[in-house]
Amino acid sequence: VLSGCGVYDGTEIHEASAILVHLSRGGAEVQMYAPDVPQMHVIDHSKGQPAEVESRNVLVESARIARGKIASLAKLTTADHDAVIFPGGFGAAKNLSTFAVDGKDCKVNTEVERVLKDFHKAGKPIGLCCISPVLAAKVLSGAEVTVGHEEEEGGKWPYAGTAGAIKELGAKHCVKEAVFSLTPFYEAHVDTKNKVVTTPAFMCETELHKIFDGIGAMVKNVLKLTGK
Repeated sequence: VLSGCGVYDGTEIHEASAILVHLSRGGAEVQMYAPDVPQMHVIDHSKGQPAEVESRNVLVESARIARGKIASLAKLTTADHDAVIFPGGFGAAKNLSTFAVDGKDCKVNTEVERVLKDFHKAGKPIGLCCISPVLAAKVLSGAEVTVGHEEEEGGKWPYAGTAGAIKELGAKHCVKEAVFSLTPFYEAHVDTKNKVVTTPAFMCETELHKIFDGIGAMVKNVLKLTGK
């Protein structure tokens, strides 16, 4: 499920690409979706500033990543799919929800909420990375998720405050690394009860290949939970 195209106002493209590569390697068939709604705003990524006079549609922008093969989120049903995965990017907090503005008091897009609840009710796995675990924290009561660490640690975890918001939403936050490690911190957290799998990805300032591998762990666990 995509949220636009571009880290600051849509889907984080590297995360979406990594998910697609790992799904392909895992032998999965993929269909991409996005809500047919206006973006919260458009960011000029070369300046990091809003483009005041420009407006874009989330579905139309997401089609850039999907190479045109995309459908409205309203058409996504659990009957047709074994699992659902949400990449991160600010679009998850701006277009799929209002988390970027409202924090713990955010609202989730009605179709996003429907999809999360339907897959949860059907016992089918849900994968999320980067900031998108806040969607599960808001919609699925008592879910366990990770967005990495709970302290900024000198800028390594610039969005560490998100963990506090997740706790305020009533979810359990689990401290994890962004990358594979043989320490007690593993790169993806698996909430086996709720079948929710999360990984920090770009919540951490680290090398791209490590983020790619962490996303791979999330995808691998999602596929494993499908039982296929």
